Amino acid sequence: MFGQIDPPQRLLMGPGPVNVPPRVLRAMSADMLGQFDPEMTRTMNETMALYRRVFMTENRWTFLVDGTARAGIEAALVSLVEPGARLLVIRAGRFGLLLSEIGQRIGAEIRTLDIPWGDVASLEQIEAAIMTHRPQVFAAIHGDTSTTMAQPLAGVGAICQRHGVLSYVDATATLGGMAVATDAWGVDVVTGGLQKCMGGPPGSAPITISDRAAAHIMKRRHVEAGIRGEDLDEGPGALIRSNYFDLAMIMEYWSEKRLNHHTEATSMLYAAREAARVVLEEGLEARFARHRAAGAAMSAGLRAMGLSLYGQDAYRMTNVTGVYIPDGVDGERVRA
Repeated sequence: MFGQIDPPQRLLMGPGPVNVPPRVLRAMSADMLGQFDPEMTRTMNETMALYRRVFMTENRWTFLVDGTARAGIEAALVSLVEPGARLLVIRAGRFGLLLSEIGQRIGAEIRTLDIPWGDVASLEQIEAAIMTHRPQVFAAIHGDTSTTMAQPLAGVGAICQRHGVLSYVDATATLGGMAVATDAWGVDVVTGGLQKCMGGPPGSAPITISDRAAAHIMKRRHVEAGIRGEDLDEGPGALIRSNYFDLAMIMEYWSEKRLNHHTEATSMLYAAREAARVVLEEGLEARFARHRAAGAAMSAGLRAMGLSLYGQDAYRMTNVTGVYIPDGVDGERVRA
């Protein structure tokens, strides 16, 4: 028989997971509630309101996907991109490659804007690629931890709207640490995770969806037979190729209809709500400034030690710093 779990305390210095504030851990230990208990649905509504502020948006459809950050990524792509449709991806690091692979798995026709690792794409390059490939959806990583570069996104939404393209941004590594200005950027769907700058445990993926993207997703709505009611019409679009990650059904669970799609991860809901409260109590601008100061101090300190940083300073993420491992140093020991 194994004993009670008692993990050692660590100061986690990687890009995620991170150390979780005690108040978030305490929130996770709160009592369970039924899916449709009024207190449960009130908590869901409060969580939606909190994450609108975190995502800097007025989007009605701002909620949680149950699962780690990648669950949000897959839900966004499988619900946005129809089989056979074109998906244009900026590939400038490991996670751009991931978006391409997910697109391939859902049957999309993949087109890429390949950028050398350590660089970012310009607005001119993005618009030229959109005009060349005419995708249904354009996808980008905001902050790619494999390169520590932050892709500028101001103006991207306007380009996509001008060409009738839906836009998706993976902000897993930046939400809560850098400005994820959803409405100012004009992008359609943004996803994040708890386990990085939000300071929560892995297991919940915040997402926000514009009205334009929501209308597109609802055209693909095909509610499973066992929970289908007369008040939910079938959409004319292609079936979303996942039940669990079907945003058309998940959105109705978070709506006034409370569609019984799946059992909410109650403890993760509590954690996500409390993590957002921690972030917003500090204040977004104060939090962003703290990350900028810490990132600048880290960069200066590493350079003072004679080490070289990876990528361009102008586009460096404020919350993750990439450094070249000197010859003769065991990088695996440093990572451990």
